[in-house]
Amino acid sequence: MAVNSPLPVAAELTPVAGIEIGYAEAGIKKPNRKDVLVMKLAEGATVAGVFTKNRFCAAPVQVSKANLAAVKAGGKPIRALVVNTGNANAGTGEPGLEKAQATCAELARLLGIDAQQVLPFSTGVILEPLPVQKIVAALPAAIANLKADNWFNAAESIMTTDTQPKAASVTTSIGGHQVVMTGISKGAGMIKPNMATMLGYLAIDAKVAQPVLDALVTYAADRSFNCITIDGDTSTNDSFIVVATGAGSLVIDKAEGADYEALRDAVTGISTHLAQQIIRDGEGATKFITIAVEQGRDREECRKIAYAIAHSPLVKTAFFASDPNLGRILAAIGYAGVDDLDTTKLDLYLDDVLVAKAGGRNPDYKEEDGQRVMKKAEIVVRVLLNRGDADATVWTCDLSHDYVSINADYRS
Repeated sequence: MAVNSPLPVAAELTPVAGIEIGYAEAGIKKPNRKDVLVMKLAEGATVAGVFTKNRFCAAPVQVSKANLAAVKAGGKPIRALVVNTGNANAGTGEPGLEKAQATCAELARLLGIDAQQVLPFSTGVILEPLPVQKIVAALPAAIANLKADNWFNAAESIMTTDTQPKAASVTTSIGGHQVVMTGISKGAGMIKPNMATMLGYLAIDAKVAQPVLDALVTYAADRSFNCITIDGDTSTNDSFIVVATGAGSLVIDKAEGADYEALRDAVTGISTHLAQQIIRDGEGATKFITIAVEQGRDREECRKIAYAIAHSPLVKTAFFASDPNLGRILAAIGYAGVDDLDTTKLDLYLDDVLVAKAGGRNPDYKEEDGQRVMKKAEIVVRVLLNRGDADATVWTCDLSHDYVSINADYRS
């Protein structure tokens, strides 16, 4: 069960004009489960994405990046996305690239578009050949199933070890225009994105110029999906895609001004919600932990310290055990790589409990106060560096016995 994360309600996921969604059961890894997803985009839509920085990036990531680059070079716009779960098509060499391209080519043939207008995505087991024939055979069923209100089914179709689908909708007013946005994400393990998340897709009905959307997706990802970690492992397949369908009345053609900032902040807000759902559903997670590092010299040093805490197995297991062994947090801060950090200025809070003051144990700290906080399902760790006005926040979870069990049995 995800930590304080209720199951999305299908009826509360708002269709976004200009995008249709279809799914099918291809039997890629397991029978009788949704594992192929198709998104068909209206003419005039713009698409932007950010991807994993893992050098072993998967074949579909390579193809998607190339097809998006072709659009920027004057090629035809993206008109469809295709996603499969059960197989990552990563570590598969040239045959993997050929199979990703073959998937695009077949979907393009069925939709009457060019193969370069399709973006492919995969998630699942690495180093296994993609069963492309199963995917190709399932595409007609997914196309026949195309509907505007298939977002809940879409969220289910991209799950791997997730215990529940992840989705959200927001309708807001910007400059007198109503803007609808709906998104889905997936991920529960191998989560320390170096760009985004395992997989995330967000559609908005505004008309957004391509350079503006490129800037917007980077901004949103850096403040949402780039701020989560479960186990410190950056996936080979991480992809976050934003589609601006252009079917609504809001038009944004510059990355400046009140309307752009309002749209940017709304997209960042829903992206943060989708990213946090991944942490709440982390493999074996029992606690959702916010790590806020404040009063640093710059955002980068704050992020280094936040991630050092979030990645520490000793810190994460202490949270799982509700053990206020909080010296582990100080140790993680110390090895975070901020070489000139003055630890004598540092304060550490666990929720509202001041644990360490001026780099040492707070004389008034009582371990029972720390344990009271550690037993909660949601915990905030605040680190005050007291050397500037920069800050950064990272979201993570604890590390339980179930995490080991899930990953030991992942391929079975």
